[in-house]
Amino acid sequence: MSAAGEAPGLTVHSHPATAEMHARDSESDSEEPVMAEAQARDSAAEIPVTSNGEDMKHMMTGGPTLKETRIVSSSYGNPSEGIIEAETYRGGLKNAQSGPVVITDEISKNIALEKLEQMKKWSISTYKCTRQVLSEKLGRGSKTVDLELESQIEILRETKRKYENLLRLARQMASQFYQVVQTQRQLGDVFGELSVKSPELHEEFGYNAETQKLLCKNGETLLGAINFFIASVNTLVNKTIEDTLIAVKQYENARIEYDAYRTDLEELNLGPRDAVTIPKIEQSQQQFQIHKERFDKLRTSVSIKLKFLDENKIKVMHNQLLLFHNAVSAYFAGNQHQLEQVLKQFHIKLKAPGSDGPSWLEEQ
Repeated sequence: MSAAGEAPGLTVHSHPATAEMHARDSESDSEEPVMAEAQARDSAAEIPVTSNGEDMKHMMTGGPTLKETRIVSSSYGNPSEGIIEAETYRGGLKNAQSGPVVITDEISKNIALEKLEQMKKWSISTYKCTRQVLSEKLGRGSKTVDLELESQIEILRETKRKYENLLRLARQMASQFYQVVQTQRQLGDVFGELSVKSPELHEEFGYNAETQKLLCKNGETLLGAINFFIASVNTLVNKTIEDTLIAVKQYENARIEYDAYRTDLEELNLGPRDAVTIPKIEQSQQQFQIHKERFDKLRTSVSIKLKFLDENKIKVMHNQLLLFHNAVSAYFAGNQHQLEQVLKQFHIKLKAPGSDGPSWLEEQ
């Protein structure tokens, strides 16, 4: 028989001496003292079981009249020793901690219902927006259009495409010019070595070595200016303009939602008004008002962002185009002093000569 902790509903408190005494009673029925002791113990036992052998067998196999049996045993000689109490089997496990489990199940149920409600709202909104987009593409649905704002957005997208092309070409120029500067440096080193090893051409090799070293130095200065130009344009295109386009995307999504709920409300208003449709119309009116406020808010926000972006773009590009022009002109004019002044004007710092770290171009 299993322990009480392992079999639910069955609690057994056994005593070894009692079981051993029953075994001796069955083997020595002829001994007087043992029989008297067994009779005394049997007289103290009350077994309220009236079923015959077949009924008991049926009960132990778990039939419809199965009883939940508890054998209560205490110390030897206790009048209640050996009493078998029968209770109706309830067909389930007794769980003393069912309360917390019920609470946990209730919380899980509430969370599941909340997620289901959110999914329902998302599905309805997605359906309405998808229907609105398809109807617009097919030319059947109406669309809210702010002509002035739409024009500004289209100009911004076109500007971004042109600036991305400008940025690509500037990077290509910097990469190619970097290779030229590296070749000039190597050529200057070779001229210098040959100047030492060729006494008869010492001056000629020497002049070329100095020229290539000067060109290399000026080339590094020009590359510093080009690099500064590239970094500034990259920030403008991929940070400032991109952030504004993200806001534009949010505005466009809000516009679709607004038109979807507007169309839904218009369709309900065209239908009959009765006890069934009036609550739907009121709910649709509330949803329409919510999306209208969000749409108006985002439209105002995008208009402000576009205005500030245009001002910032003009200021940034004015300075960067001035830098690029002055640096390139000074380099190809051979005006080393003017080239250095351009870097000072825009607070551009070059890598220190002889530094072992990566060049400014390699860091890009």
